[in-house]
Formats: sequence, C-alpha cells, structure tokens
Amino acid sequence: MQPIVKIQSLSKVYQGGQQALKAIDLDINEGEILALLGPNGAGKTTLISIICGIVSGSSGSISVAGHDIVSDYRVTRGLIGLVPQELTLGAFDTVWNTVNFSRGLFGKKPNPAYLEQLLKDLSLWDKRDSELRALSGGMKRRVLIAKALSHEPRILFLDEPTAGVDVELRQDMWRLVRRMNDSGVTIILTTHYIEEAEEIADRVGIINGGELLLVDDKHRLMRKLGKKVLQIELKHSIDELPAALADYNLEATEDGRHLVYTYDTDRERTGITALLQTLNELGLSLKDIKTSQSSLEEIFVKLVSSR
Repeated sequence: MQPIVKIQSLSKVYQGGQQALKAIDLDINEGEILALLGPNGAGKTTLISIICGIVSGSSGSISVAGHDIVSDYRVTRGLIGLVPQELTLGAFDTVWNTVNFSRGLFGKKPNPAYLEQLLKDLSLWDKRDSELRALSGGMKRRVLIAKALSHEPRILFLDEPTAGVDVELRQDMWRLVRRMNDSGVTIILTTHYIEEAEEIADRVGIINGGELLLVDDKHRLMRKLGKKVLQIELKHSIDELPAALADYNLEATEDGRHLVYTYDTDRERTGITALLQTLNELGLSLKDIKTSQSSLEEIFVKLVSSR
C-alpha cells in the first residue's frame, strides 16, 4: 500500500548555512498515529512546516496522497490540517466565525452541523459567540485545533499541541485525536510529553540534529531497544556477590539487600530459572521479586545522548 505521505532525501539549509534537516527519508502510512520525538532544535517543526507548505525544502521531494506538494500544492494543502505551536489568532472575531471562515478558505461547502459537533467535542460550543481576545490561552489552543479540523482533513499535524496547556484540554484533545484516527485520519504529532507518545502512537520517529535516527513500531522499538529488569530483594543482606553468581552480570545495591538482573526477552533462554536455582543453592532466601521494562523515555534519552 502506498504511504499517504512520502518523503525522499529531504534536506533544509537556511541562509547562513544552518542545516536543519539532513536527507530525511520517511513513509507515513494512512490511518496511523506517528509521534516525532526530539529535543528543541532537532528539526521537528521544520519537517512539519515543509510538508504543510509553510517552508520550502532545499532538496528532496514530498508527496501527499500521490500528489507533489510543490506542483499540486492546492490539492495537498486541502488534505492537511495543522495545529501550530504558536497561538496565531486574531483578536476581534468570534470563535464560530473564525472556524467557519477557515473551512471556507479550503473551498468546503458550509456544514454547520459538523462545526457544531467539532466545537462541542472541544468544549467550545458555549464560547462560539465570544471574541477571541476574551479567551484564555487554553481556549485559544482549542480554537486552533478546531480551525485545523474545520475542513475535514485526511492528515492532521499536531506540533507540540499540549505544551503549556491544562490537563483537561490535554485529555479532551487526545480523546478527539483517537476519535479522528478511528475515522481514518492520519495523525502526526510532535511532543515533549514522551508518556503521551508511548500511550497514543502506533509508530515513533526520533529526530536529533536534523537527522531521523530511526522510525519503528512503538512496541517493536521497546522490545528491541528496551531492557527488561528483574529486581530481587533478599531477606538478608550480603557483603559481596558470591563467585557462583559472577556469570550472571548481576548488580547489587549498596545495602546488599537487592540484586538487579538485566535480560533480553527475545532470547530463547532468559537465564532467570538458572539464576533463581543458583540463589537457592547458595542459601540466599528471597523476600520479593519484580520485573520492570524500559520506558520510551529511557530509550529516547539513550539514543539522543549517544549522538
């Protein structure tokens, strides 16, 4: 199946020589939620801005639903909705007029029922006649989302959509994102809240220094790069690890009460059974055992810090 967004050898060099993107290759599948993670200045916003036609790339090509974003820009921009980081709104128009006008800009026929439901989904219906200048920052963020969705796009870009917003809006927005995705809309988001990406995304891409370090299925990424850890609490502390445990690559805590064993879940044998048997043979009684898995945040930090 052809990807809904195809990026090939995309680079961006700004005046002065700053290279924001370096030969990015990326296929975005229709109907998926893709999270792009990276530190500030990594190139996330530049990448989104080029796809959406706000910034021009220096080299490479991008197609959206089979249409080139340069030669068929009218078609591709009509397929895309964008929620930018900045609160770029006027002051004196009302919420309803702003969202309705945004729909008209894309040549869409009036659909008051759709816009009404959209504003209700974003808890904006009671504010529909309010001027934008009277809204709080959180409400203005909701209006930006409504504008991006006003023309019923097939692809929605969310650039740091929950940065600095309240918990209620964050929850409202993720509910709406899931609902949009269930209806077939492709979602691409950048976020600093890695736990959100871990919860909502199908695939994760990591960008650093203008390079796309990797893109992979979230669960496969966590299995491949994550670590599974067995934490063993002993009934009695030990002064040092017995020689019989040397081959298990164990770490003991300073108090000698806990042993930490890291293992690969993809291996046919994890070594846990043999380890527990050895502990029993040494007369080391166990008080508690628990396992933990590396989070997406730990994987992200490890990848970025290694570059």
